Amino acid sequence: MREITLAKAVNEAIAEEMRRDPTIFLLGEDVAEAGTPFKVLSGLVEEFGPERIVDTPISEPGFVGIAVGAALTGSRPIVDLMFGDFLFLVMDQLCNQAAKARYMSGGKLNVPMVLRTNLGATRRSAAQHSQSLHALVAHIPGLKVALPSSAYEAKGLMKTAIRDNDPVVIFEDKLMYQDKAPVPEEEYLIPFGEAAILRAGRDVTLVATSSMVQVSLAAAEILAREGVSAEVVDPRTIVPLDEDTILASVRKTSRAIVVDEGHRSYGVSAEIAARISEKAFYHLDAPVARLAAMDVPVPFSPALEDLTVPTADDVVAAARRMLRGEVRDAA
Repeated sequence: MREITLAKAVNEAIAEEMRRDPTIFLLGEDVAEAGTPFKVLSGLVEEFGPERIVDTPISEPGFVGIAVGAALTGSRPIVDLMFGDFLFLVMDQLCNQAAKARYMSGGKLNVPMVLRTNLGATRRSAAQHSQSLHALVAHIPGLKVALPSSAYEAKGLMKTAIRDNDPVVIFEDKLMYQDKAPVPEEEYLIPFGEAAILRAGRDVTLVATSSMVQVSLAAAEILAREGVSAEVVDPRTIVPLDEDTILASVRKTSRAIVVDEGHRSYGVSAEIAARISEKAFYHLDAPVARLAAMDVPVPFSPALEDLTVPTADDVVAAARRMLRGEVRDAA
């Protein structure tokens, strides 16, 4: 099987779906000739033209509002939000309008819109361009939220999102665009709400999202050399969340560490840990541990920024503490 970058996988998914369905169009800042600052969309405007790959003014509320209206009237827009941090600018359009249209119309209206954006620190982009805000939209009923962890997941989840009849937000880690992974040439889709067990284990379950999946796989390799068998579970989507796969893994290993790059307080790590504690409590040999980003604005200083995000060594240390029977939190 060929290996391609995550950026190429996203590009392929969008191009294939646009060829299949003429109602799909894409809009956002610098998406046409520039191909976005990360060059993910390069070449699309040459194939589909500026009528379907639409450069917008610097007005996130405006073009997300346009996408919601277009989705309500028969199109399937893909919105490119240059940085996930800009979600704060479009919360009304996304969370009050797109998320609630089906409910408020008694099922007569739907918003088949994809909002693709990014997350992740350690790119030296400072506090307003480095946040991981997926928990914000996961909190809103009516939105689906996907977090690809590799090129394979990025393509399969994007194609599923585009075909979904409800609004979907996809977060791609901005440091992973050049990471390669095996991706089939033939068409495939990844269903929402189906987690993947990327590494089987018996001693501890690592539930990880987005780039933290790769961090957890690296930690599992280190732990294996110490005789510790770690199972790595990638939820792929946090809304809907595949509880069954996560709980089955925890019931097998009796220990769980949740690894997520969002802020620790009130975040995705807390939600998944709570569900494990509620539904697999009597299978646990230790309290569920969480590793997440520090509750601070992301520093611009490289030395400080690197300290805010979980690393493979952090995951290994947390697993060691858990296996020693230390009950203090793994943060």
